[in-house]
Amino acid sequence: MTMIRFECDYAEGAHPQILERLTETNFEQSKGYGEDEHCDNARRIIRRLCENETADVHFLVGGTQANATVIASVLRPHQGVISAATGHINVHEAGAVETAGHKVLALPAGNGKLAASQVEQMCAEHWNDANREHTVQPGMVYISNPTEGGSVYSKQELQALSEVCRKRGLPLFLDGARLGYGLAAEDNDLTMPDIAGLCDIFHIGGTKVGALFGEAVVITDDRLKKDFRYLMKQHGGMLAKGRLLGIQFETLLGGGLYFEIARHAVRMAMMIRNAFRSKDIPFLYESPTNQQFPILTNGQIRILSQRYAFELWSRLDDNHAAVRFCASWATRTNDVQALIKDINALPA
Repeated sequence: MTMIRFECDYAEGAHPQILERLTETNFEQSKGYGEDEHCDNARRIIRRLCENETADVHFLVGGTQANATVIASVLRPHQGVISAATGHINVHEAGAVETAGHKVLALPAGNGKLAASQVEQMCAEHWNDANREHTVQPGMVYISNPTEGGSVYSKQELQALSEVCRKRGLPLFLDGARLGYGLAAEDNDLTMPDIAGLCDIFHIGGTKVGALFGEAVVITDDRLKKDFRYLMKQHGGMLAKGRLLGIQFETLLGGGLYFEIARHAVRMAMMIRNAFRSKDIPFLYESPTNQQFPILTNGQIRILSQRYAFELWSRLDDNHAAVRFCASWATRTNDVQALIKDINALPA
C-alpha cells in the first residue's frame, strides 16, 4: 500500500504551471544572479501586490537562507533578535542565526504569537538595567505568519507589534514561509499591503506554497536595503541561475495562482480538522491554517501510521501525543476523504 503523506507541505514538486513555464523558457539566455527580466517582472508584480513601488525585492533559494540572511543584515555584533520560543529560527534552523554571532532572545508564546507587551517589557528591562552593556541588546523582532503552531496574527495584533517596534527602533521581520496559507485562513483580516505597511522586512514563501524552491524577500524600510545582496552571497542564498526563481514567482503571483492554491490547502485542512473534531479528539493548538495538531492515543497513532505519514509533534504523557497533519497546495481530495474515513473508524 502506498503511504499517503501529510507530514509537511513540501512533499510534492511544483505546480504544473511552473513546470510548463520553466520548460518553455529553458533555452532562454539571460543575466544571472537575479538580474534577468523574469526577476524584474516578478519584482514589479510583488510591488503591485504590496502597493509599495519603492520596496526592494530579492529572491533567495530557501527559508533558512532567507531568515539567516535577513537577520545578519540587520543586526550589529552585540545585538540579538527577539522571537517566540517556538519560533522557527529558535527551534528548527540548527542555530543558523547563532552561527552568524547573534543570539535569539526567546520569549514564551503559548499560541506561537508574540504580543506587543512582551516586546515592550523586554526592551524596558534591557534599557532600564544599569549593567545593560553586559547583556545582548534587542536589535530586531522576528515573527512568522502563520506561526509554528498554525496560528495567524490579526491586523490589530500586527499593528500593535509594529507600533512598539517603531517606538523602540526595532525592525520588524515577518517570516512568510507559509504566508499564502495564513492569508487564506478563515477569519484572516490581513492583506499583503497591510503586511508591507506594518513590517520593515518580510518574505513570501514559495517552497511550501507551490514552487520548486525559493523565497521572495521584501524590504520596505530604506535603512535596511543597503548592501543586502552582499549578505545574500555570503549566506548562500544567491542563485546563479536566478531566472529560475523569477519565473516561479511570476507564475505564482502574476495571476493569483498563489492565493488560489493556498485556499485549496486550507480547505483540505479544515476537512481534516472537522473529522477529528467529530470524534471529540482534542487539539494541541487551534489552527485555522493548513497545519492541524490533534492529540491522539498511542493506539490511534499506530492505526493511522499504517497508511499515512504525519509528524509526531510532542509527547504529552505515556499514552498521548500531539501530531501534525499538513495539507498542501497539492493535497488531493480523495486522499483527504480516505483519511477522514479512517479517522471516523478510530477507537476512542
